[in-house]
Amino acid sequence: MQAKTVSLVLGSGGARGMAHIGVIKWLEEHNYKIESISGCSMGALIGGFYAAGKLDNYTNWLRELDTLGMLKLLDFKGSGGLVSGESLMLKMQELVGEHNIETLPIKFTAVAADVEEEKEIWMNKGSLLSAVRASISLPLFFTPHPYKGRLLVDGGVLNPVPIAPTFHDDTDMTIAVNLGGKVDLSIVPLKHESEKSFSAKVKEYLSQYTLPDAITLEAGVYQVANNSFDAMQGTIARVKLAAYPPDIEIEIPRNLCGTLEFNRADEMIDYGYDLCAKLHKDGVL
Repeated sequence: MQAKTVSLVLGSGGARGMAHIGVIKWLEEHNYKIESISGCSMGALIGGFYAAGKLDNYTNWLRELDTLGMLKLLDFKGSGGLVSGESLMLKMQELVGEHNIETLPIKFTAVAADVEEEKEIWMNKGSLLSAVRASISLPLFFTPHPYKGRLLVDGGVLNPVPIAPTFHDDTDMTIAVNLGGKVDLSIVPLKHESEKSFSAKVKEYLSQYTLPDAITLEAGVYQVANNSFDAMQGTIARVKLAAYPPDIEIEIPRNLCGTLEFNRADEMIDYGYDLCAKLHKDGVL
Protein backbone atom coordinates (compact mmCIF):
# COMPACT_ATOMS: atom_id res chain seq x y z
CA MET A 1 0.00 0.00 0.00
CA GLN A 2 1.32 3.45 -0.95
CA ALA A 3 2.13 5.67 2.03
CA LYS A 4 -0.10 8.66 2.76
CA THR A 5 1.90 11.86 2.48
CA VAL A 6 1.54 14.30 5.37
CA SER A 7 2.10 17.95 6.17
CA LEU A 8 2.67 17.86 9.92
CA VAL A 9 1.99 20.92 12.07
CA LEU A 10 3.60 20.76 15.52
CA GLY A 11 2.34 23.24 18.09
CA SER A 12 3.95 25.02 21.03
CA GLY A 13 3.57 24.01 24.68
CA GLY A 14 6.87 23.38 26.46
CA ALA A 15 7.50 19.88 27.80
CA ARG A 16 4.10 18.69 26.52
CA GLY A 17 5.79 18.90 23.13
CA MET A 18 7.57 15.64 23.87
CA ALA A 19 4.24 14.07 22.86
CA HIS A 20 5.14 15.16 19.31
CA ILE A 21 7.82 12.45 19.32
CA GLY A 22 5.22 9.78 20.05
CA VAL A 23 2.97 11.12 17.28
CA ILE A 24 5.82 11.05 14.76
CA LYS A 25 6.80 7.54 15.80
CA TRP A 26 3.23 6.26 15.38
CA LEU A 27 2.84 7.90 11.96
CA GLU A 28 6.11 6.40 10.75
CA GLU A 29 5.03 2.92 11.85
CA HIS A 30 1.62 3.14 10.19
CA ASN A 31 2.30 4.02 6.55
CA TYR A 32 2.36 7.81 6.78
CA LYS A 33 5.19 9.71 5.09
CA ILE A 34 5.95 13.13 6.57
CA GLU A 35 6.99 15.41 3.69
CA SER A 36 6.55 18.81 5.30
CA ILE A 37 6.74 20.20 8.84
CA SER A 38 5.64 23.53 10.23
CA GLY A 39 6.55 23.99 13.87
CA CYS A 40 6.34 26.52 16.64
CA SER A 41 8.45 26.58 19.83
CA MET A 42 8.84 22.97 21.06
CA GLY A 43 7.19 21.89 17.82
CA ALA A 44 9.89 23.71 15.87
CA LEU A 45 12.63 22.05 17.90
CA ILE A 46 11.30 18.51 17.50
CA GLY A 47 10.26 19.10 13.89
CA GLY A 48 13.68 20.50 13.07
CA PHE A 49 15.46 17.52 14.58
CA TYR A 50 13.19 15.15 12.65
CA ALA A 51 13.69 17.01 9.37
CA ALA A 52 17.46 16.79 9.91
CA GLY A 53 17.26 13.04 10.59
CA LYS A 54 18.45 13.46 14.18
CA LEU A 55 15.29 12.96 16.23
CA ASP A 56 16.59 9.72 17.74
CA ASN A 57 19.59 11.63 19.14
CA TYR A 58 17.29 14.10 20.84
CA THR A 59 14.88 11.41 22.07
CA ASN A 60 17.64 9.29 23.59
CA TRP A 61 19.06 12.36 25.35
CA LEU A 62 15.63 13.32 26.70
CA ARG A 63 15.04 9.83 28.07
CA GLU A 64 18.28 10.12 30.07
CA LEU A 65 17.59 13.67 31.26
CA ASP A 66 16.65 14.21 34.90
CA THR A 67 15.47 17.40 36.60
CA LEU A 68 18.94 18.46 37.70
CA GLY A 69 20.39 17.84 34.26
CA MET A 70 17.71 19.99 32.68
CA LEU A 71 18.20 22.81 35.19
CA LYS A 72 21.95 22.88 34.59
CA LEU A 73 21.25 23.87 30.98
CA LEU A 74 19.44 27.00 32.11
CA ASP A 75 22.00 29.80 32.33
CA PHE A 76 20.36 32.57 34.34
CA LYS A 77 22.15 35.46 32.65
CA GLY A 78 19.63 36.56 30.08
CA SER A 79 18.73 40.11 29.05
CA GLY A 80 15.01 40.54 28.42
CA GLY A 81 14.47 37.04 29.86
CA LEU A 82 15.71 34.91 32.72
CA VAL A 83 17.76 32.54 30.54
CA SER A 84 20.18 33.37 27.72
CA GLY A 85 19.75 29.94 26.09
CA GLU A 86 23.45 29.66 25.22
CA SER A 87 24.08 26.46 27.18
CA LEU A 88 20.93 24.82 25.85
CA MET A 89 21.77 25.64 22.23
CA LEU A 90 25.32 24.35 22.59
CA LYS A 91 23.79 21.04 23.67
CA MET A 92 21.34 21.13 20.76
CA GLN A 93 24.24 21.76 18.37
CA GLU A 94 26.03 18.73 19.81
CA LEU A 95 22.94 16.59 19.20
CA VAL A 96 21.87 17.79 15.75
CA GLY A 97 24.96 19.40 14.16
CA GLU A 98 24.91 22.35 11.76
CA HIS A 99 22.28 22.41 9.02
CA ASN A 100 20.73 24.94 6.68
CA ILE A 101 16.97 24.53 6.45
CA GLU A 102 16.87 24.63 2.66
CA THR A 103 19.17 21.57 2.45
CA LEU A 104 17.05 19.36 4.72
CA PRO A 105 15.41 16.31 3.11
CA ILE A 106 12.01 17.38 4.52
CA LYS A 107 10.46 20.79 3.95
CA PHE A 108 10.62 22.69 7.24
CA THR A 109 9.36 26.01 8.59
CA ALA A 110 9.92 27.34 12.09
CA VAL A 111 7.55 30.08 13.24
CA ALA A 112 8.46 32.88 15.65
CA ALA A 113 6.89 36.24 16.48
CA ASP A 114 8.08 39.81 16.01
CA VAL A 115 6.06 41.52 18.74
CA GLU A 116 7.17 45.02 17.76
CA GLU A 117 5.63 44.64 14.31
CA GLU A 118 2.94 42.24 15.55
CA LYS A 119 3.61 39.67 12.84
CA GLU A 120 4.61 36.05 12.44
CA ILE A 121 8.06 35.32 11.05
CA TRP A 122 8.40 32.15 8.98
CA MET A 123 11.94 30.80 8.87
CA ASN A 124 12.49 28.33 6.03
CA LYS A 125 16.04 29.22 5.02
CA GLY A 126 19.35 29.63 6.79
CA SER A 127 20.57 28.12 10.05
CA LEU A 128 18.27 25.46 11.51
CA LEU A 129 19.51 26.09 15.06
CA SER A 130 19.04 29.85 14.77
CA ALA A 131 15.45 29.34 13.58
CA VAL A 132 14.72 26.91 16.42
CA ARG A 133 16.27 29.26 19.00
CA ALA A 134 14.06 32.10 17.78
CA SER A 135 10.94 29.96 17.86
CA ILE A 136 11.48 28.71 21.44
CA SER A 137 12.00 32.19 22.95
CA LEU A 138 9.28 31.93 25.58
CA PRO A 139 8.57 35.49 26.85
CA LEU A 140 10.01 36.26 30.31
CA PHE A 141 11.92 32.97 30.31
CA PHE A 142 14.26 33.09 27.29
CA THR A 143 16.08 36.14 25.98
CA PRO A 144 14.51 37.25 22.66
CA HIS A 145 16.58 36.05 19.70
CA PRO A 146 18.10 38.46 17.15
CA TYR A 147 17.23 37.41 13.62
CA LYS A 148 17.87 39.56 10.52
CA GLY A 149 17.63 42.80 12.48
CA ARG A 150 14.57 41.74 14.46
CA LEU A 151 14.13 40.52 18.03
CA LEU A 152 11.98 37.40 17.94
CA VAL A 153 10.03 35.56 20.63
CA ASP A 154 8.08 32.30 20.83
CA GLY A 155 5.77 31.93 17.85
CA GLY A 156 3.00 30.80 20.20
CA VAL A 157 2.43 34.44 21.09
CA LEU A 158 0.67 34.88 17.74
CA ASN A 159 0.12 31.39 16.31
CA PRO A 160 0.67 28.33 18.52
CA VAL A 161 -0.42 25.86 15.81
CA PRO A 162 1.03 27.29 12.56
CA ILE A 163 -0.93 25.71 9.73
CA ALA A 164 -0.53 28.48 7.14
CA PRO A 165 3.03 27.54 6.06
CA THR A 166 1.63 24.21 4.79
CA PHE A 167 -1.13 25.69 2.61
CA HIS A 168 0.70 25.13 -0.67
CA ASP A 169 2.05 21.68 0.15
CA ASP A 170 1.32 18.92 -2.33
CA THR A 171 0.51 16.25 0.27
CA ASP A 172 -2.44 13.98 0.92
CA MET A 173 -3.36 15.52 4.26
CA THR A 174 -2.49 18.02 6.97
CA ILE A 175 -2.23 16.74 10.55
CA ALA A 176 -1.97 19.33 13.33
CA VAL A 177 -0.87 18.55 16.89
CA ASN A 178 -2.33 21.13 19.29
CA LEU A 179 -0.62 21.15 22.70
CA GLY A 180 -3.08 23.70 24.08
CA GLY A 181 -6.10 21.42 24.24
CA LYS A 182 -8.88 21.56 26.79
CA VAL A 183 -8.01 20.73 30.38
CA ASP A 184 -8.59 17.06 31.14
CA LEU A 185 -9.75 16.74 34.76
CA SER A 186 -9.06 13.01 34.73
CA ILE A 187 -5.31 13.60 34.47
CA VAL A 188 -3.56 13.09 37.80
CA PRO A 189 -0.10 14.67 38.10
CA LEU A 190 2.66 12.06 38.18
CA LYS A 191 4.31 11.77 41.59
CA HIS A 192 7.13 9.56 42.81
CA GLU A 193 7.07 9.11 46.57
CA SER A 194 10.78 8.29 46.61
CA GLU A 195 11.70 11.57 44.94
CA LYS A 196 11.29 15.20 45.80
CA SER A 197 8.53 16.88 43.83
CA PHE A 198 9.56 18.64 40.64
CA SER A 199 8.80 22.07 42.09
CA ALA A 200 10.84 21.32 45.22
CA LYS A 201 13.83 20.32 43.11
CA VAL A 202 13.52 23.47 41.04
CA LYS A 203 13.28 25.65 44.14
CA GLU A 204 16.32 23.96 45.69
CA TYR A 205 18.39 24.47 42.53
CA LEU A 206 17.33 28.09 42.12
CA SER A 207 18.35 28.84 45.71
CA GLN A 208 21.96 29.13 44.54
CA TYR A 209 21.00 32.09 42.37
CA THR A 210 19.96 35.52 43.57
CA LEU A 211 16.47 35.47 42.13
CA PRO A 212 13.47 37.24 43.67
CA ASP A 213 10.66 35.29 45.32
CA ALA A 214 8.33 36.65 42.64
CA ILE A 215 10.12 34.29 40.26
CA THR A 216 10.93 31.27 42.41
CA LEU A 217 7.66 30.89 44.34
CA GLU A 218 5.06 28.54 42.87
CA ALA A 219 2.50 31.38 42.95
CA GLY A 220 5.08 33.98 41.85
CA VAL A 221 5.09 36.25 38.83
CA TYR A 222 6.73 33.75 36.50
CA GLN A 223 4.29 30.93 37.29
CA VAL A 224 1.28 33.21 36.93
CA ALA A 225 2.63 34.53 33.63
CA ASN A 226 3.34 31.01 32.39
CA ASN A 227 -0.16 29.80 33.26
CA SER A 228 -1.61 32.88 31.56
CA PHE A 229 0.49 32.22 28.44
CA ASP A 230 -0.79 28.64 28.30
CA ALA A 231 -4.39 29.81 28.53
CA MET A 232 -3.78 32.47 25.88
CA GLN A 233 -2.22 29.97 23.49
CA GLY A 234 -5.15 27.61 23.94
CA THR A 235 -7.60 30.36 23.00
CA ILE A 236 -5.58 31.51 19.97
CA ALA A 237 -5.17 27.93 18.78
CA ARG A 238 -8.93 27.33 18.87
CA VAL A 239 -9.55 30.46 16.78
CA LYS A 240 -6.84 29.60 14.24
CA LEU A 241 -7.93 25.98 13.92
CA ALA A 242 -11.55 27.02 13.45
CA ALA A 243 -10.54 29.40 10.66
CA TYR A 244 -8.13 27.00 8.97
CA PRO A 245 -9.04 23.47 10.03
CA PRO A 246 -6.52 20.73 9.28
CA ASP A 247 -7.65 17.38 7.94
CA ILE A 248 -6.89 15.87 11.35
CA GLU A 249 -6.31 17.60 14.68
CA ILE A 250 -4.57 15.75 17.50
CA GLU A 251 -5.38 17.57 20.73
CA ILE A 252 -3.12 17.30 23.78
CA PRO A 253 -4.62 18.57 27.09
CA ARG A 254 -2.73 21.62 28.31
CA ASN A 255 -2.61 20.24 31.86
CA LEU A 256 -0.81 17.07 30.75
CA CYS A 257 2.44 18.29 32.32
CA GLY A 258 4.25 21.46 33.35
CA THR A 259 6.18 23.62 30.89
CA LEU A 260 9.58 22.55 32.23
CA GLU A 261 8.88 18.93 33.21
CA PHE A 262 11.29 17.46 30.70
CA ASN A 263 12.07 14.71 33.20
CA ARG A 264 8.80 13.05 32.08
CA ALA A 265 9.94 12.20 28.54
CA ASP A 266 8.86 8.55 28.52
CA GLU A 267 5.39 9.40 29.78
CA MET A 268 4.84 12.23 27.26
CA ILE A 269 6.18 10.25 24.29
CA ASP A 270 3.97 7.29 25.19
CA TYR A 271 0.97 9.60 25.57
CA GLY A 272 1.40 10.93 22.02
CA TYR A 273 1.85 7.43 20.60
CA ASP A 274 -1.09 5.94 22.50
CA LEU A 275 -3.36 8.84 21.57
CA CYS A 276 -2.66 8.22 17.89
CA ALA A 277 -3.41 4.53 18.41
CA LYS A 278 -6.75 5.48 19.97
CA LEU A 279 -7.57 7.89 17.12
CA HIS A 280 -6.75 5.13 14.65
CA LYS A 281 -9.05 2.72 16.47
CA ASP A 282 -11.79 5.37 16.37
CA GLY A 283 -11.33 5.78 12.61
CA VAL A 284 -9.81 9.28 12.77
CA LEU A 285 -6.29 8.34 11.67
